[in-house]
Amino acid sequence: QVQLVESGGGLVQPGGSLRLSCTVSRNIFGIYGSWYRQAPGKERELVASITTGGSTNYANTVKGRITISRDNAKNMVYLQMNNLKPEDTAVYYCNARDVIRDMHYWGKGTLVTVSS
Repeated sequence: QVQLVESGGGLVQPGGSLRLSCTVSRNIFGIYGSWYRQAPGKERELVASITTGGSTNYANTVKGRITISRDNAKNMVYLQMNNLKPEDTAVYYCNARDVIRDMHYWGKGTLVTVSS
């Protein structure tokens, strides 16, 4: 089983920054990396994704404030979050999609709380 482990969550004040990290237990050369989030009482939503070629896509609510990146050599996917807002509060999940096999792998999530 492919394992994903998120880290970097925590409590941050509005306007602050966090960088979330996702470590994948296998090479990520052939996978899309994505970050999802789920706020209390809300449905899970896609925040950002990055293709094998480095193309990125962002939710309109975070575009301009969040950057997704990947380091294939380290088998890691990152989510840099700046100018955080209270509405960004959620559990953030890393997702790795094996494009060839069309298989998805999920992390357990890391909680981000934006509050003063």
